[in-house]
Amino acid sequence: MKWIYFFIGIMFCISLSSCKNEDNGVLPPVENIGTVKVQDGKVTVTPAEVSYAFRNPMKGLREFFGPGIDKVREEYPYPYGSLIKEYMQWNMLENSISDGVDKIIEYSNHRWKGVEDINVKVIPRIYIIWMEPWHGGYAKNTTTDHPDDLNGWHWPSDIPGETFDENNLYVPIKGGYCDPTFQDRVRKLVEKAGQAWDNDPRVAYVEMGIIGEWGEHHDPNITTVWAPHDQPNHVENRTWLPGIEKVLGDAFTSAFKNKKVMVRYAYEFKDYEFGIYWDSWAIDEEKVRGYESMKKLGDRWKTQPMGGEITWNWGSLNKFKSFEEVVADDDTRNLIMSQIRELHCNHLGGITWANFKDAAFKSNAELLQKTMGYRFVLSDFSYPTCIKVNEKFKISFNVKNLGSSPFYYNWPVEVALLNAQSHEVVWSKILDNVNISEWMPGDNWDESQKKYTQEAVSYHIEEELILDKNIEIGDYIISLAVLDPAGMRPSLRFAIQNYFEGGRHPMGHIGVNTEPIYFEIPINNFYDMRQDRTLKYELK
Repeated sequence: MKWIYFFIGIMFCISLSSCKNEDNGVLPPVENIGTVKVQDGKVTVTPAEVSYAFRNPMKGLREFFGPGIDKVREEYPYPYGSLIKEYMQWNMLENSISDGVDKIIEYSNHRWKGVEDINVKVIPRIYIIWMEPWHGGYAKNTTTDHPDDLNGWHWPSDIPGETFDENNLYVPIKGGYCDPTFQDRVRKLVEKAGQAWDNDPRVAYVEMGIIGEWGEHHDPNITTVWAPHDQPNHVENRTWLPGIEKVLGDAFTSAFKNKKVMVRYAYEFKDYEFGIYWDSWAIDEEKVRGYESMKKLGDRWKTQPMGGEITWNWGSLNKFKSFEEVVADDDTRNLIMSQIRELHCNHLGGITWANFKDAAFKSNAELLQKTMGYRFVLSDFSYPTCIKVNEKFKISFNVKNLGSSPFYYNWPVEVALLNAQSHEVVWSKILDNVNISEWMPGDNWDESQKKYTQEAVSYHIEEELILDKNIEIGDYIISLAVLDPAGMRPSLRFAIQNYFEGGRHPMGHIGVNTEPIYFEIPINNFYDMRQDRTLKYELK
């Protein structure tokens, strides 16, 4: 017998959706109407795609809070990002060569305390110099005695500070980066950092840093590919450091086998497979050394993250006084959006001080969040109407990545049976043949058409499972979730309306040794992902 059930309640698209929700009174907008079809013993669910942006792990708008200076946002989730940049001072991680890995772990625990409880990951960057003396920098901040203050110079105690000639730009610097012991110390520091961070679930990606102001690989430079900032020609051991590129490249490659490493400039480290943090998106003066250099990396974005920040206080963006002004300008916002798509951007900073209570800004920020990183849309999910204990059954689904980048780690995908009333898990199984880091977005962005000419493909997942647990006869809900390996809790969400608080996506009712009376889940039972404050991961 053939029969069809349809979801009732979503009668129109984005602007007309107004169905009730127990939490906030209104269901969020969707792109289409979800349906459930039952035919020949198989249920096929077509979930409605949500049209809004939401917070997801390791993508989107990235925060930064200077310890002792910036007030951490009170609201959670942070709108909309799940990432925080952490500048880590060398002397706080290791103040002498005798310091061990435990010092790095202890300081990281201090700085990152509680991030797992709000489902936030960090991007650490080790650095030494906040600003060089010839740019107005100073050894220690005199305006605060906060022990974690990022300003000043942070040389370990057993590396002498820099001695330089203020009147002659062509005299090499002594000490600091140019000390004979420095490069070997870098190798040892990075090795310890790898031991501390490479398996730390709080770490999303690692920015290389160490050299130059803010650890941005300039003043001094890593190579002579680009002219120095302050004079026409490079001087060894003043404007650039011979040999340091290979030291850093080898050290970070060896130390970080699990975490993705990002470097500042795309035209450097050509012998290595690193991601990029371009800290001057949409700035005209950085088009060649930033945008065009990243374009030359080809398909690097498929395996390494492309990120950075929108720095609105210099260059062609200096006319703006805030991040809000940057994205309110139509031409600039369109340029940023185009670069995100073209370069397959995963995350961007610059929004730490933005006012998310401003409705106009929030709308613009939502466009950026929705475009950056991955956005997995489940087009359909199929399963049997009835299953039996210790017997095989098949599930399948199709998913597209409508975002700009992949998700860079292969997190497990779980199918679970939930109690139909309490929504508690009664049985679950990790799918064996799924690698979500292979779910690629489209490519070759056509700005005139506002789309990828090479469209995102639909990935078909099909797996045979066994209900290998004795559970009571009855009606259950079958769900899908992507778990954070740190604690195996639901974390990454699909851009669909079918959602329960806690991170699982309910697909429909399924019977164990019986046929359910109905299969569709009333839309009023779904939860707005933007309101879910329960997601977290665990530290061991």
